[in-house]
Amino acid sequence: MARPTPLSGFPEWLPTGRVVEQHVLDVLRRTFELHGFAGIETRAVEPLDQLLRKGETSKEVYVLRRLQEEGTADGGAEQAAAGLGLHFDLTVPLARYVIENAGRLTFPFRRYQIQKVWRGERPQDGRFREFTQADIDVVGQSTLPYHLEVELPLVIAAAFAALAEIGVPPVRILVNNRKVMEGFSRGLGLEDVEAVLRSVDKLDKVGPEGVTALLAAEAGASPDQAAAMLELAGVHGDDATVVDRVRDLARRLEIQDEMLDLGLTELHQLISAASRRAPGTVVADLKIARGLDYYTGSVYETVLVGHEQLGSICSGGRYDALATDGSTTYPGVGLSIGVSRLVSRLLSAGLVEATRAVPSAVLVAVVDEESRAASDEVAAGLRGRGIPVEVAPTAAKFGKQIRYADRRGIPFVWFPSAGDEPAAHQVKDIRSGEQAEADPTTWQPPAQDLHPRAVPGGGGPGAA
Repeated sequence: MARPTPLSGFPEWLPTGRVVEQHVLDVLRRTFELHGFAGIETRAVEPLDQLLRKGETSKEVYVLRRLQEEGTADGGAEQAAAGLGLHFDLTVPLARYVIENAGRLTFPFRRYQIQKVWRGERPQDGRFREFTQADIDVVGQSTLPYHLEVELPLVIAAAFAALAEIGVPPVRILVNNRKVMEGFSRGLGLEDVEAVLRSVDKLDKVGPEGVTALLAAEAGASPDQAAAMLELAGVHGDDATVVDRVRDLARRLEIQDEMLDLGLTELHQLISAASRRAPGTVVADLKIARGLDYYTGSVYETVLVGHEQLGSICSGGRYDALATDGSTTYPGVGLSIGVSRLVSRLLSAGLVEATRAVPSAVLVAVVDEESRAASDEVAAGLRGRGIPVEVAPTAAKFGKQIRYADRRGIPFVWFPSAGDEPAAHQVKDIRSGEQAEADPTTWQPPAQDLHPRAVPGGGGPGAA
C-alpha cells in the first residue's frame, strides 16, 4: 500500500496529545457542570437552507452527497434534493434543537455542548477544517435578563483559571457591548451600523488607515466621523473608568443617544462584577465589534496572554433572535471555545505535556508462557481495584520486559510470585530503580501515577 498523503486541516493528535486534549475537555466539562449547565449532543448534519441563512459561510460548508442517490424508503432522495451539510458551528444546531424541544425544556435553558464541527476554510496556524468546539449558552423564552451576559464570561474565566494548573497561559477576555457601538455610530450620524461594525472589527487586521478607508467606502463616513469611531475603538481597561472615558468622549462630540446610555450602563455592570470576581482577566475593549450581524448586546473575544497572534480562542455574545417558531422568540447569550486551536498551541509550544502516552500504570511481567495465566490473574486482580494494567506481550528476559515498559512509558513492572505466597510478589518503579515486595490484594500506585495526566511542559512559564 502506498504511503497515505496527509490531509491538511484535520488534526490527529498522538496519544500524548490526546491525553492533553482529554484533560482540557474534562476541566471544561466539570466547570460547566459546576455552574449548572446541562450537556447535550446534536446531530452532525443540518439542512443547507438553515446552515446558509447568514450567507457569509456558504463557501465553508461541507455538503453531503450520497454516491448512490436513488430513492429509498426513508426518503433519502428527498433529503438529497433538499441538501444536507455538516454543521460549521454549534449555534445553528442549538437554535434548531431549542425549537424542536421547546415544550420539553425549562427556560432559561442552560446547556453546554462539546462536539466536532467542520469548516471548509484555508488551514493555517490554529485554523482547521475539522475541529472540536466547547460551547456554553443560556437561552430564554421571549426574555433573557442581562445578568447572564455578566455571568457567562466569568464561567469562562473560571474554566481557564482551572486549566492554569497544567500550564495553560492566562487569558484576557475582551468585552464590549454592541449597543455602545450602535448608539455612538447613530449619534455621529452614521446610519449603516452594520457596515460600521464590520469595518471597526477589522482594526487589528488592516490598521487605522484601513478602517478609515472602509468606513468611508462602506458606511459613508467623513474623516471626522471615522476619527471619532477610531477614538472610541481605542478605549480599553479593566475597571469601570472605561465607561467614564466613553461618556466624556460622547459629551465632547455632543452625542446623545438612549441606546448608547443603555449600553454603557450594561458594560459598567459587567466590568464592575468582573473586577471583583476575576480581576485583570475581563477587560473592556471598545474595538471588539464581532462583525456578525446577529449579536445585539455584549460581545466577547478571548486571547492567550503571550500568544495573541493566535487570535481569539473563545468568542461569542448576546443574540436576541437565536431562534423563533413564528410566535415565540428565543434570545440567548453564549461563548464558544476553540478547543482544537487551544490544544494545538499548547502542544506546539510545549506549554503542556502528558505524563505518559498509555493508560497502563503497571506492566505485569511473564516468567514463561506456561505461567502466563498467573500473570493474567494478577492483572485481573489489580484491574478489579481500578489500577490500569497490561500484561507483557512475550515471556522475554526481564530486562527486555522492563525496556518494553520504559518505551511504553509504564512506570511500574510487576514480577509475579513463583509460588502461592502474596508477599513473594515484587514491584519495580523503573524510573527510580526501587523494587519491593507487594501484595496484589492491597498494593496501590501513588495517586499521581494511577492515570496519565496533563502537566506543565518544558516550554511553559519558567522554561529556560
